[in-house]
Amino acid sequence: MNKTIRLNPRLDPRDYAATYARDGMVQVPDLLDEASAEWLELALEHDTAWHLSLKTPEGGKLLSPQDMQAMGRDAIGAQMQQALAEGRDGFSFIYLAYPIITTLLTGKDEGHATHALVQFFNDTPFTTFAKAVTGEASVTKIDAQATWFRPGDFLTQHDDTGVGERRAAYTLGLSRDWRPDWGGQLLFHDANGDIERGFKPGFNVWTVFKTPRQHSVAPVAAYAGSKRRSITGWLRDDPPVK
Repeated sequence: MNKTIRLNPRLDPRDYAATYARDGMVQVPDLLDEASAEWLELALEHDTAWHLSLKTPEGGKLLSPQDMQAMGRDAIGAQMQQALAEGRDGFSFIYLAYPIITTLLTGKDEGHATHALVQFFNDTPFTTFAKAVTGEASVTKIDAQATWFRPGDFLTQHDDTGVGERRAAYTLGLSRDWRPDWGGQLLFHDANGDIERGFKPGFNVWTVFKTPRQHSVAPVAAYAGSKRRSITGWLRDDPPVK
């Protein structure tokens, strides 16, 4: 199996920079070479310990498989109901996640494809590409998590402000053959809350947009016939971890 993540050698950042400068967002199809994208896809399907990520009154919570086993179904269900209730009036979310940075830094899941991806994202060839597309020359690092939105999972409207360190947000789609009526779209909202742009899940498509910007992820339909998986994160300009 492939052990290296590689950028598609046919890509030229100049083909996308003008659109990003005009719209504050752009999609780059076929970001990685085919073998790299397939390696990531297989890793998320077979080799990933998915955690439950959800909003609680105290903030975001990430429950490991061991946490969920210890809590039991009823306790998890109660927390999910609380996250749904919070979504009626404000920011909330429920989806599965794999904490790439944490597992990489703590030495867990050695050799996982997503660890190679983070290293690739932060190597000079890709950071040079990303800076050229976005015009964000101050970017110092790119973080990442893997996400899996199952039927009913969602992410309500927010703007990704952070504490000012996020220059842009991105998703690397790893969903094949997605129909537009299956939900799960990345939606961008105007000042009135109307949808000004939306992208359906795709495979090996890098979507990058300037932050802060109001956006959400539409709930995945109960009848969706594929798995809405992606790698998500931010292009940041805070000091790199040493």
